[in-house]
Amino acid sequence: MNIKPIEEIRAFLEKYAAPMGIEIVDVEFDKRSEALTVFIETADGVDLDTCEKFHNAIMEPIDELDPSLGAPYTLNVSSPGLDRPFKSKRDFERNLQKEVEVKLFAPLKGKKFLDGVLTEFDENSITLKTGKEEIKLSLNKIAKINKAIKFD
Repeated sequence: MNIKPIEEIRAFLEKYAAPMGIEIVDVEFDKRSEALTVFIETADGVDLDTCEKFHNAIMEPIDELDPSLGAPYTLNVSSPGLDRPFKSKRDFERNLQKEVEVKLFAPLKGKKFLDGVLTEFDENSITLKTGKEEIKLSLNKIAKINKAIKFD
């Protein structure tokens, strides 16, 4: 199935998201299930009511956009999840000075997993404070980085 470019769909949805205080984190189309999924975030987090409100707000306008070029599809609105990997500059900005978990492609000092506070980032690297040590890591050495999940 052919679809419109994801960036076009995302840009279209932004004008509905912004007034609602919603940030579009990602847009994905699964060709197997023919599902268009919009992942959203708010300053206060995302709950089922937020997903439902945004779904209802975009349901008719997105049909007019016709993202699937006339083919049937299912529209889903979802939270990106607590442990989702960082994909955008905004993900890194949102998590500056917060605890993160980093999985490396290859071990560094015998470790493939690092925990620490994200203190800096740029387009090529991050700086992670682990205890008293600061480690600068090239992004191409990182398999996954996500917010640290702590259960009390």
